Amino acid sequence: MEPAVTRHAQARMQQRAIRADALERLLEFGRETFDHRGGVVLYFDKAARRRLSRTGFGTKDLERLARCYAVLSPGGEVMTVGHRFRRIART
Repeated sequence: MEPAVTRHAQARMQQRAIRADALERLLEFGRETFDHRGGVVLYFDKAARRRLSRTGFGTKDLERLARCYAVLSPGGEVMTVGHRFRRIART
């Protein structure tokens, strides 16, 4: 089952050149952490990148995906997506 994606997230995916298959991989393999505002942040840490590389995903695509993140609402819908430029604090 594919989670709902808000119009805001769809616009950000288009603006930031993040494809739908990249979002699917992030939802499947990404690490979850809470953002302390009620949402959940998904991103690729080292272990998630390792799991993804074992599936045969291309190296070039893996490098591009490694910096992506998504923010999910408490209801599970994707609120926004983007590229990480800073470290995500794990708490």
